[in-house]
Amino acid sequence: MTSKHEYTCINCPLSCALELTEDEGEVLGVTGEGCKVGTKYARQEFTDAQRVVTTTVPVRDGSLPLLPVRSAGTIPKRLVMTAARELATVVVEAPVKNGQVILHDLLGTGVDVIASRDLEKAGS
Repeated sequence: MTSKHEYTCINCPLSCALELTEDEGEVLGVTGEGCKVGTKYARQEFTDAQRVVTTTVPVRDGSLPLLPVRSAGTIPKRLVMTAARELATVVVEAPVKNGQVILHDLLGTGVDVIASRDLEKAGS
């Protein structure tokens, strides 16, 4: 049975309205895309949606109380809430450098969580 799925591409400011047509899990086509990236995005969303995780974690002895962090790559969308709960248990020690690994291999995905900025020790 043929089904249609609607997505909004998030890869550029155009935010193309995409429509993916599939039959029993097989992608038949994508329409509405302004470029090849939109087609790839719709197919990825349908087969295995991925997201970058961004949040903050507390910093011990830091010049600021929270450190922005993000996953260094994408993880399956279905794991995002579990990842957020895991990251809610993390506390880092200042100083921290931008790009420093904060958590290795998030949920066994092979993706590290890294600092999104430098953060000095309090009083430095």
